[in-house]
Amino acid sequence: MREAQELVRLIPRLRRYARALVGEPTAADDLVQDTLERALAKLHLYRRGTDLRAWLFTVMHNVYVNQLRAARPLAPLEEDMPELARAARETDPLDLRDLERALRRLPPEQREVLLLVALEDMSYSEAARTLGIPIGTVMSRLARAREKLRAMLGGLPAGARLQRVK
Repeated sequence: MREAQELVRLIPRLRRYARALVGEPTAADDLVQDTLERALAKLHLYRRGTDLRAWLFTVMHNVYVNQLRAARPLAPLEEDMPELARAARETDPLDLRDLERALRRLPPEQREVLLLVALEDMSYSEAARTLGIPIGTVMSRLARAREKLRAMLGGLPAGARLQRVK
């Protein structure tokens, strides 16, 4: 089966996205395993000729959302973002750790869009199809995620707006 071989080839990309999404290697591997299990069980629903990668990421998104819902009751997202202890500098060896922390502080909806576009190099329309949301929602979530990351990594207080200075 050609789709099964392609699915195996995409496992490293699924693992990379899952690791960035959940932040813990064990939880990421569990997410990938659950995704592959569901994908193999539902492979008959995949339409040949369409993008298998996008289909798999859609399956992973759905599994992830279901796990989040099952793990905790729905609560309003906090708008307050604790700022990092200090601003990261270009030469700071802790930049990656700070970025990972900042990513985990983003609301899941914004983190998903940011990771699909920036890490997985999906177009806005591919990310929209993968997540089942309008392209405008992808664009607004991405803009908010980038703004929050800049604020957190720049050491700005929560809710501070970046301004362009000429």
